[in-house]
Amino acid sequence: MAWTEADIPDQTGRVAVVTGANGGLGLETARALAARGAHVVMAARDQAKAARAREQIAAAVPRAALEIVPLDLGSLGSIAEAASTILARQPRIDLLINNAGIMACPEGRTADGFERQFGTNHLGHFALTARLFPALLRSPAARVVTVTSTARHFGFPVDPSRPLDAGRYDAWLAYGRSKLANLHFAVELHHRLREAGATLASLVAHPGLSDTDLQATSVATSGGGTMQRFFHWLAGTTGMTAARGALPQLRAATDPAARSGELYAPRWVNNGAAVRRPLVGRSVSRTHGGNLWAVSERETGMPFDVRALAAAA
Repeated sequence: MAWTEADIPDQTGRVAVVTGANGGLGLETARALAARGAHVVMAARDQAKAARAREQIAAAVPRAALEIVPLDLGSLGSIAEAASTILARQPRIDLLINNAGIMACPEGRTADGFERQFGTNHLGHFALTARLFPALLRSPAARVVTVTSTARHFGFPVDPSRPLDAGRYDAWLAYGRSKLANLHFAVELHHRLREAGATLASLVAHPGLSDTDLQATSVATSGGGTMQRFFHWLAGTTGMTAARGALPQLRAATDPAARSGELYAPRWVNNGAAVRRPLVGRSVSRTHGGNLWAVSERETGMPFDVRALAAAA
């Protein structure tokens, strides 16, 4: 039997932070968790859109426990402020879903000067996870789920000897690099947690080809590039709904049988039931994971010593 939203265990009493919860996969993830009793922190940049998303969830789940926290993953200052707000309200966090992202946009910079896709999709989530880490460690069975993409297959691992913006910019290669970084971060976090003896789990998920506003936004921000138009058309004609696309990250977050270090994805690469898929090759490279970690600490200026934080907890 395929795993469905009905298989999500009762989440009453649990706190879930979902980035990008104002639309697409994030909205569906927030709705599904709220429907099972979780208190959901909707961390999002667009506050008007987040308010509409909260109303949409509340209409479907009248007793939903929801709160909105402003979060711009392209700004380390915003991340610090959002984390401070969340920690003041929620001393314990049970689920962190690193879901938000931008795709194949024109070359640009974050507020801190990073290449926009890498800075938003990876560095922003790295910094947020580091800041929320103490609250995650206070939960006896917390999970961090980081969302990657099949685009990771044409991404290149981070080279610590080269600047992050070295070379000619290509929107899709930059997107692939950021999504490969999401995978390497999740796997490296898993290894460091195990070495520290922590019970916190780190898993990774990818939604396959889902028909969400990410595709439309990509077309709008790119001026309608050929690749963007093609994937927008493909998602609209063959892609899964956002609700189905969210199932891999929901399964990674809630399935009692899921384990740290695992990947959940559609059975047929970009479509199908949410299943566990193997991680092989460069996906599990400690060299790539270690390099990424060092670069992430250097660029964000945030030490993220998992062993020391786990010992302190």
